[in-house]
Amino acid sequence: MCDCKRLGTDTQVKKFDALLDEHRGKKDNIMVVLQKTQNIFGYIPELAVSKIANALKMPESEIYGIISFYSFFTLTPKAKYNIDVCLGTACFVLGAQDILDRILGKLKVQVGEMTSDGKWIVTSCRCLGCCGLAPAITINGEVYGKLKPEDVDRILDSFAD
Repeated sequence: MCDCKRLGTDTQVKKFDALLDEHRGKKDNIMVVLQKTQNIFGYIPELAVSKIANALKMPESEIYGIISFYSFFTLTPKAKYNIDVCLGTACFVLGAQDILDRILGKLKVQVGEMTSDGKWIVTSCRCLGCCGLAPAITINGEVYGKLKPEDVDRILDSFAD
């Protein structure tokens, strides 16, 4: 039984415990276990990694290696709105850091943090693949380009619930 109260809801923890019981000692099932863990929680909580390592009898470092190698795995909880700020060369040169600073200031978070209401999470990346729109961000995959810091308030306010 997982004794991690902070891992998730009672229902999530019960599903996770059942998953670990089903695959206990079966190191070859790591991909299935990681996929199902992410389906249960919406991401792979760091607290779950040590439980998976114990159940599958493998080092945590190997599990983290797999998680970091495959882009579809995430250790970060998802918010309702996920902002990704491009800090690639074109975006950076055209003011992406100012855009990022404005977003962080408005939402009162740091990169990688979720707002306390679970509405926003801000991450950065090296390239969104839309250099002609620099500086650019995405919100839940929708691209916003040719931005100026003063555009941030209008864009974020348009997501008011």
